[in-house]
Amino acid sequence: MKPKITAFTEKKIIGCKQSMNYATYNPVPLWQHFMPRKKEIVNAISTDLFSIQQFLEGFWENFNPNTEFEKWVAVEVTDFENIPDGMNSLVIPNGWYAVFDYKGDGSDAAAFFEYIFKDWIPNSSYVVDDRPHFEILGEKYKKGDPDSEEEIWIPIRLK
Repeated sequence: MKPKITAFTEKKIIGCKQSMNYATYNPVPLWQHFMPRKKEIVNAISTDLFSIQQFLEGFWENFNPNTEFEKWVAVEVTDFENIPDGMNSLVIPNGWYAVFDYKGDGSDAAAFFEYIFKDWIPNSSYVVDDRPHFEILGEKYKKGDPDSEEEIWIPIRLK
C-alpha cells in the first residue's frame, strides 16, 4: 500500500471538536452530535466529511495513548462568515501529505494506521509533520460496509 505524496492547499473547515485520547477513543458521540447539525453550515463546498485529529507538537515522538488531542468532525467551507452556534473553525495549512487509500469496514483500521506509523514512515524519506491529520469521507464512504472507501491524509516533511 503505497501512498500518493500530495501538495495540500489550505482549507477552511467548520465543525465540532472534542478532546479525546487513544486509550479511551470513542468518536461516535461526536459524530452523533455533528451529523444532524451539518445542514446548518450554509457555505459548505461539498458533501465530503472531514474526520480530523489535531495533535500537540511531538505527539508521535513520545506516543502515549493517554495523551489528549482534538478530534474534529467537519466540512470544508468557503469562508468563516456564518459559523453555527456551538461549532468551531479551523484552517488546515498548506503542506505535503502522504495520502493512503483505505477500503474496508474499519475493523482493521488500527492495523492500517500501525503500518503507516511503524513501517511506512520509518522506511520512507519523510517524518510526520506537526499539522492536522485527517480522513476524507467522500461519496464512496459507507459506514461499516466492507466496500467503503476513504482517504487517510498524514502530514509529512522530508527527514
